[in-house]
Amino acid sequence: MTALTLSTAAAPGLRADAIVIGVAKNAAAKSQGLVVAPGAEAVDEAYDGRLAGVLETLGATGAEGEVTKLPAPSGFKAPLVVAVGLGSQPEKDAGFDAEALRRAAGVAARALAGVKKAAFALPLTEAADAGAVGEGVLLGAYSFDAYKDNAKDAKDAKAKNGNAKNGKAPLAEAALLGGKPRDKAYKAALERAAAVCEELNRARDLVNTPPNDLDPEAFAAVAQAAAKEHGIKVQVLDEKALTKGGYGGILGVGAGSASGPRLVKLSYTSSKATKSLAFVGKGITYDSGGISLKPAGHNETMKCDMAGAAAVFAAVVAAARLGLEVNVTGWLALAENMPSGSATRPGDVLRMYSGKTVEVLNTDAEGRLVLADALWAASQEKPDAIIDVATLTGAMMLALGNRTYGVMANDDAFRAAVHEAAEEVGEPAWPMPLPEHLRKGMDSATADIANMGERMGGGLVAGLFLREFIGEGITWAHLDIAGPAFNEGGPFGYTPKGGTGTAVRTLVRVAELTAAGDLG
Repeated sequence: MTALTLSTAAAPGLRADAIVIGVAKNAAAKSQGLVVAPGAEAVDEAYDGRLAGVLETLGATGAEGEVTKLPAPSGFKAPLVVAVGLGSQPEKDAGFDAEALRRAAGVAARALAGVKKAAFALPLTEAADAGAVGEGVLLGAYSFDAYKDNAKDAKDAKAKNGNAKNGKAPLAEAALLGGKPRDKAYKAALERAAAVCEELNRARDLVNTPPNDLDPEAFAAVAQAAAKEHGIKVQVLDEKALTKGGYGGILGVGAGSASGPRLVKLSYTSSKATKSLAFVGKGITYDSGGISLKPAGHNETMKCDMAGAAAVFAAVVAAARLGLEVNVTGWLALAENMPSGSATRPGDVLRMYSGKTVEVLNTDAEGRLVLADALWAASQEKPDAIIDVATLTGAMMLALGNRTYGVMANDDAFRAAVHEAAEEVGEPAWPMPLPEHLRKGMDSATADIANMGERMGGGLVAGLFLREFIGEGITWAHLDIAGPAFNEGGPFGYTPKGGTGTAVRTLVRVAELTAAGDLG
């Protein structure tokens, strides 16, 4: 991963391969629509104060995500200046918000693949700005090329672990100019960025790994290794243990696959904790739809259907690395949904871990079945709150698009707090309702409940189904990340093509706020 450092050095004398500066749109200006952002004063001075004009001549507008490269001025030890757009200039006396800095740094880091060292002269007015730039660099420099070029076999591919971007190594080092190396707050901000982003990138790796190399057993092994490394207690229930425990939902979904299901429990505890959180993740390592088979064009990216479990896994490890004063338990409900002679059929009835029976009307509505067992298991420990994360419904994508996830909850204040935490860390989310009238559509003549209801509002129906498996009196939220979990388009900001790591930063922030007693 890219190394982050804080530097008080002046841009002209710093030995680096490139200097990154910010530029913005100046909507108020009549003659010049581009302004050089704070942090780049020394660079602008070297151009005799005409840097904005030079960049405009080269076509720069300051638009978010725009990159303009030009030779560094005489006397600079770095040969290249990279101007990255920050979007509109903030109002007077207001600084650039954290997300603008994060995205700009991500764009620049991706543009500098193959470069050994870059100096980032972006606006840093406080430690939080340094943390945002650091996050942007670490997330933007990410790539997953483990199965390309010189990866001779699967073992070599895994060892390579995405350390090249189109044949070029990711940016090796980023020095943040204007940072304060001896300031505890600045150092803590970068340390936090490194811990969170390294685990988020690990989640991206898992989402991007082909399903022939990441079945439930393999995923569980990754979790076990990380738990051992970071002092996290881990428990893995295999098919035998799941059968003995009566986890009918997880077993029912995994019944058609040659790769058996797993339920992984990760427990991070702090001796100073007064609150406890449970995170539950959907981990369908490949979703064919089962007997209700997905049509061609809808199954090619279904390796990403374990993104919720990857996010939960990453968040628990990040909480441990940060030493948060809150107990966090992660539940990874892992299965592969395949059609075969042993697969669950539409019309079958499953007895869940809670004892409730579910009539399976559609085997492609499988995520809610594995989550139901894990949610009930989490409820037995009576945490202060439960949050589940899942690529659950196409309906949520239709409602909110590909970049925003839905937040549902059994408590309006908690839903608002989770939504606020998501927006704070730069993960677009939107609060969604759980309309009571939709519950009736899941009534079954055969079982306690069906796994399908009304087609309209399908994402909300899924949330209502999950609510049935939350223990009494426990606060719960459901994050449907079906849209933003896997980016099928081109990269943008600090978001790569493929697995995005959506919800990791939200979960970590919720844990931090809970530890501080500030959630909601």
